[in-house]
Amino acid sequence: MSTVMYGIPNCDTIKKAKKWLAEKDIDFTFHDYRKDGVDAEFLALAESHLGWEAMVNKRGTTYRQLDESEKATIDKDKALALLELHPAMIKRPILVTNNTFHIGFKPAQYEEIFC
Repeated sequence: MSTVMYGIPNCDTIKKAKKWLAEKDIDFTFHDYRKDGVDAEFLALAESHLGWEAMVNKRGTTYRQLDESEKATIDKDKALALLELHPAMIKRPILVTNNTFHIGFKPAQYEEIFC
């Protein structure tokens, strides 16, 4: 089973998800958006599985700092362009295991995926 976690290492949710995987002795690769980047191709693929609305972290600082007019007119194309420009706006983590995409972290969700 191939598992890749996408995110930003200093994110609390990422830390919790990494800890959960380590405790369960599940091998994974971590893709750091800041070091490894994020491209339009990955975002389009993730969007096709998750939907752009689920991918936008509306609770984060980066999203909240957008102009209200920009937030009001956001659509799929604008969202994907913003996510590529500001990877911190991507809801975390995105987990890809066996070509299946998952977003966010809850222990019960990961139990369902891996156990």
